[in-house]
Amino acid sequence: MSPKAATSSHNGTVTVGCRVCEAPLPPGRGSRLYCSEACRQAAWRRRHAAPLQPPKLAPKQPRRPVSVYICPDCEARYLGEQYCAACHVFCRAAGVGGYCPCCGDPVAYDELSQQ
Repeated sequence: MSPKAATSSHNGTVTVGCRVCEAPLPPGRGSRLYCSEACRQAAWRRRHAAPLQPPKLAPKQPRRPVSVYICPDCEARYLGEQYCAACHVFCRAAGVGGYCPCCGDPVAYDELSQQ
């Protein structure tokens, strides 16, 4: 039996399912598409629903101002500065961090969790 014949409305032994919930339609009601008023309304709402919009994401924040950098030569620490003015070399990143509340030197959060 072909798929078209299985859903044919001319075949009295085969009932076509509701387009929303796929429940069998009541026999002898003509060419109905939905089993109830609730399914008819649900189908209308689906057809007329506003298109889904992608969620609004917060703008990316730059990480450089909150990153701690260490000079490979003199081991000086900088917060947000990638270049050591004393040694004239670029520093390596230690991670995200801030100023230590005790001594005031830049410290990375990863370094605090290792102790």
